Amino acid sequence: MAGLDGSSAAEDHDGGSVAGVPHGGSADGGDRDGVGVYAISVAAELVGTGQQNLRLYERKGLLTPERTDGGTRRYSERNLETLRRIGVLLDEGLNLAGVKLVLELEAENRGLVEDNRGLTEDNRGLREDNRGLRKDLKRARGDSPD
Repeated sequence: MAGLDGSSAAEDHDGGSVAGVPHGGSADGGDRDGVGVYAISVAAELVGTGQQNLRLYERKGLLTPERTDGGTRRYSERNLETLRRIGVLLDEGLNLAGVKLVLELEAENRGLVEDNRGLTEDNRGLREDNRGLRKDLKRARGDSPD
């Protein structure tokens, strides 16, 4: 990951969650990827950057790790995905403001794709209903059904 400390790791993936942008699921229940389990030192090591970069990314609104009651940051698998995506975008030459915009647009796009899937399913059901209604109408008119 390209960070302020000059380290680099170009891993490709679909992004992650951005501060204030829902990614789906919740830290409760079955969403284990959203549960903060890694301390900042471990998270920084896992993604190949410095702890100061993680603090900066949080200040800039690129991600929001969970906090313990005592205020210690806890990073989730989803946060690690986001941090890796940040590294890829930085390696591609974007500044942090650009990275934030890309992450927000990717999150919005994931939401739109999800909405589109739901609408496609709804549309499929409506077409089936429409076919049934047409058959009923033909029978009521005395026409033979298709």
